[in-house]
Amino acid sequence: MKKFSFLFPILSAVLLFTPFIAEGSSISNWNRDRLIQQLEIVKREISVLKQLIENMNSRDDITASSYLAMDLEEGSVIIEKNPQHSYPVASVTKMMTGVIVAENMEKNEKIVLSEKMLDTHGHSPALFKGLEVTAENLLKASLIQSTNDAANALSYFKGKDRFVDLMNKKARDLGMHHTHFVDSHGLNPNNRSTAGDLAKLISYVHKEHPELLEISRDNDFWLPNEEGRLLKFMNTNRFYHLSNYMGGKNGYLPQAKQTSTAIFNINEKPVGIVILHSENREADMFSIIDKIKEGI
Repeated sequence: MKKFSFLFPILSAVLLFTPFIAEGSSISNWNRDRLIQQLEIVKREISVLKQLIENMNSRDDITASSYLAMDLEEGSVIIEKNPQHSYPVASVTKMMTGVIVAENMEKNEKIVLSEKMLDTHGHSPALFKGLEVTAENLLKASLIQSTNDAANALSYFKGKDRFVDLMNKKARDLGMHHTHFVDSHGLNPNNRSTAGDLAKLISYVHKEHPELLEISRDNDFWLPNEEGRLLKFMNTNRFYHLSNYMGGKNGYLPQAKQTSTAIFNINEKPVGIVILHSENREADMFSIIDKIKEGI
């Protein structure tokens, strides 16, 4: 029962909001719209939790073609499969984007969004042409909702080619010899890496940039759209509900299937887990965590 205790505050919120949006309520239209928006968010959270619980209780075989779990304190591999096989990594790319932003920009630097910056698949209405926005807010949009136009816009602070060069240089510096990036958002399947290389990246982030992990598990980031209405950036990583989840980044492309880099506190130790080319990364993640808890 304790496992599902986090559902009760959400269900309580549904009961709290429902009377206010009932037919005949005297609240203003603005407040009504705001409450309806909040209720939709709560409904989504319940759906997310249901799926997370289903995958938590799944006991299917691990579907990932490649994975690796590493004790980040000792730097030792706990469990692995095909750790040097290269796959497209999809939006896991954005974790390296975050590193480049953290090490080469000031978080309060601003840029005015142009049509070119927003010309990607995956668009947020809170990011629009002519908006002056900080690097920090673009980074949050990238890591929380995996917003591609935000990640693309970040690359314009240094120039797209220069930014990608910095990503590949950092990969080389970290010993990620089987990794290559071609953009800042991960839409191109030629962004490729291995579980072994991505374990080096997530280990580096854990040691040097814990603020990126903190951002990645945030689910309370809002920006206004052109009309001034606040819109929530929904966290695409359902693990943020779990108390032992320390942060990470998920991705998906047809060529990559489901990908994930994550850090969990397991047996009182930070453990980095990388999953590539998976049919169900959440179920795979829970299976790997169970194996680690049980001593493999």
